[in-house]
Amino acid sequence: MTSKTAYIGGMTWGWTGIRGTWSGEQADRSMELMAERLNVNWTAIALGALQDHAHATEIKFREEPTVTDEEVRYAIRKAKELDLNVCLKPVVNCADGTWRAHINFFDLDVPCEPKWSDWFASYTEFILHYARIAEETGCEMYCIGCEMVQTDRRESEWRQLIAEVRKVYSGIVTYNCDKYQEGQIKWWDAVDVISSSGYYPIDSWEEQLDRIEKVITEYDKPFFFMEAGCPSREGSQHIPNDWGLPGAPSEEVQRLFYETMFAHSDKRDWVGGFMLWDWPSRLYEESEAAANDDYCMYGKQAEQTVRSYYGAKISKKAVGGSVK
Repeated sequence: MTSKTAYIGGMTWGWTGIRGTWSGEQADRSMELMAERLNVNWTAIALGALQDHAHATEIKFREEPTVTDEEVRYAIRKAKELDLNVCLKPVVNCADGTWRAHINFFDLDVPCEPKWSDWFASYTEFILHYARIAEETGCEMYCIGCEMVQTDRRESEWRQLIAEVRKVYSGIVTYNCDKYQEGQIKWWDAVDVISSSGYYPIDSWEEQLDRIEKVITEYDKPFFFMEAGCPSREGSQHIPNDWGLPGAPSEEVQRLFYETMFAHSDKRDWVGGFMLWDWPSRLYEESEAAANDDYCMYGKQAEQTVRSYYGAKISKKAVGGSVK
C-alpha cells in the first residue's frame, strides 16, 4: 500500500489505551495538538492488552482496561480526519508489571507446564482481531508485535502469524524489535519494513547505527524507528529506556537527545523516519510542562525541535512515495 509520503515523521498516540480515554473532547484535542504542534504525517495508535504474568497463555484483549473496538475505530477515524497515515499497534503487557520482553516458555513441551503453542494461539487471535480492524479502517501499516525479546527466537511461529495476518490485512506489515535486538531476528524477510526501538544512549548513536546498518543491508528492507525518545529528566539522555530513572525534570536533556539522535540519523539515508514516544490521549496542562518529566514533549523545548525537524524532512520528500 502506498503512503502519502515516503518519510515517516510520526508520533505514538494513546498509550496504553485505557478504556474510556480514546474518544471525546480530550482525546480529540490531544490528537489535534499532536498534529498541529509536531508536523507529523504518521501516527502509531498504540494499545495495550493484558495477560496475567509472563508465563500466562491467555491475552485478555476484550476485557478492561483495554480500549474497546469502538474507541480504536474512533481514534483511527480522527487521525484520518487530520490527514495522518496510521500504524495500528496492539501490544501485550503483563498485568503483574513484568515487562513483555520476559514472556517466555520452555522450548520443549513439558506436561503440566505452559506451552508456546498455547500462548501463540492466543496471541494470534489477539493480533488477527486488530489486523481486521486495521484493514476495515484503511490503516496504512500494522505492527504485529513490540519488544517481545524472548519470543523472537520462535521463528516458525512468527512466520506463521505473519502469513495469517496477510490473509486479512493488505497493508504494510512491520515488527517492532527491542533496542539492541535488530541483529537477533532471523525472520525479517517475512515483514515489509524492519523497525526497532531507538532508546540508545546519547553518546552511542554512531556505534548503534553502524550495527543496525549491517542488518538492513543483509535483508535489503526499509527501516525506521518504531519507537524513539527520551524523558525530560536529568540523566535520561544516558539511559533513555528507563522511564523510572530518578532525576529532576529537564527540558534541556530531552531537547539535546532529540537534536543528537536526529543529527546522527541524518547521516544514514536508510533511516526512513521515526514514530516517536509518546503522546498521551489525556494531556497534562501546557502550564505544567516544565514540571513534567515523562516522554511527551508537549509544551517543552523538544516540541519545537521535533516540529522543525519533521517539517524540513517531510517537505523534502516527494509525495507519492512508498515505504514498502
